Amino acid sequence: MQEKIIILDFGSQTTQLIGRRVRELNTYCEIVPYNKFPYDDNSVIGVILSGSPFSVYDEKAFRIELDRIRGHYPLLGICYGAQFMAYANGGKVEPADSREYGRANLTKVDEANPLLRGIEPGAQVWMSHGDTITELPANFHIIASTAEVPCAAYQIEGEEVWGVQFHPEVYHSECGTKLLENFVAGICGSTQSWSAESFIDSTVAELKQQLGDDKVVLGLSGGVDSSVAAVLLNRAIGKNLTCIFVDHGMLRKNEFRDVLRDYECLGLNVVGVDASAKFFSELAGVTDPETKRKIIGKGFIDVFDEEAHKIKDVKWLAQGTIYPDCIESLSITGTTIKSHHNVGGLPEKMNLKLCEPLRLLFKDEVRAVGRSLGMPEHLIKRHPFPGPGLAVRILGDITAEKVRILQDADDIFIRGLRDWNLYDKVWQAGVILLPVQSVGVMGDERTYERAVALRAVTSTDAMTADWAHLPYEFMAQVSNDIIRNVRGVNRVCYDISSKPPATIEWE
Repeated sequence: MQEKIIILDFGSQTTQLIGRRVRELNTYCEIVPYNKFPYDDNSVIGVILSGSPFSVYDEKAFRIELDRIRGHYPLLGICYGAQFMAYANGGKVEPADSREYGRANLTKVDEANPLLRGIEPGAQVWMSHGDTITELPANFHIIASTAEVPCAAYQIEGEEVWGVQFHPEVYHSECGTKLLENFVAGICGSTQSWSAESFIDSTVAELKQQLGDDKVVLGLSGGVDSSVAAVLLNRAIGKNLTCIFVDHGMLRKNEFRDVLRDYECLGLNVVGVDASAKFFSELAGVTDPETKRKIIGKGFIDVFDEEAHKIKDVKWLAQGTIYPDCIESLSITGTTIKSHHNVGGLPEKMNLKLCEPLRLLFKDEVRAVGRSLGMPEHLIKRHPFPGPGLAVRILGDITAEKVRILQDADDIFIRGLRDWNLYDKVWQAGVILLPVQSVGVMGDERTYERAVALRAVTSTDAMTADWAHLPYEFMAQVSNDIIRNVRGVNRVCYDISSKPPATIEWE
């Protein structure tokens, strides 16, 4: 049985980061809503309480009775999790005099404490809270402080229960990985045996048992997630897998042809369907981003359903759903940031059972699995691309001419990144067609044509992202190439917004 850490999600924006950091320690973990602890799971070796957008004293704050967890598993509370445990046991949590946000340094550290072994005074941590613990319960004792936060970390006397008011999961907490390793491996006793290879072995065995001789259909997108899912399933069930690749007309330039060629080289059984005319018709005049996504999602379901019914005796639908998709789609706060292209819809319509072999993996883990499966590097390193494709990179209504303009500009940008050896240094890149026109001069003529914005970001997980600081010489070359070669464009801009507050995509 795979040992695991359970992360109870109280709604923090960095909960997924906690999960990623634990996985990076070769330890399997699962993120579950704060009130859905799997009490009957004998493989749990430790528990982490996440942060939260609420204060512990808010009426809407998420609360949980910890009696069945505390004393049964090692327990670590992070930010809200730490404040909640103190508050629930009679301590005081109050608004800080000033919001404690950003870098801080530990001034006092109990280096003998098992949570802090190898961490010395002066270590940098990252604070992000408006409240602070002002009084601890009697049996809680401080094990670390900063100049501004007397109780940066504590332990409950005689118990394997800790709380930290900083965020060890974020990159800026230099000692964060060490602290989490101390908890996961040193305190919880993880064997740190979770790896891409172990995932492949166990998943292929599980798929063989789950699917038997049943036939499976899978919707390919050309992206790394669905491609890795297909290769993994192909290893498990071979000829019983049929992949369907739908061209909705808003893929990158020549992508339909190129992706089908890649899949043929992988030995996959793929059916390619050009349904672009259908999608252009249904999207005509639509400008709302979420409506575009829903139209494309429904259209994909309709086309996929039609093709799948041509295959006899299909019982399963496979999808390249990954862990962040599941977590965002089941957000405990009830807030939908945007709909996902591959979650929901198809199984109900087609009356098929659902198979999601990657649903426990983060994006970087998917890529590691792809490498272990022997997939070509250009497929594994392919930038993330939205399911609705260029439809959400065209602000406003969709027309074939706008798609043509965007495909040509995007192709120049992406090829330029590859030619300058910048592609692998960027997490995601693309071009956005703006709903504005601007005055320009080409030759001796005045022009009034479209503007495009280039978007390139660096990131590790897409939860946060910074704009890529690309060389000026490269940017000048790309701008000139687009304006000279893409009919209908006379201005190129560069998006220098980070996430947050912006998002990576514009829609």
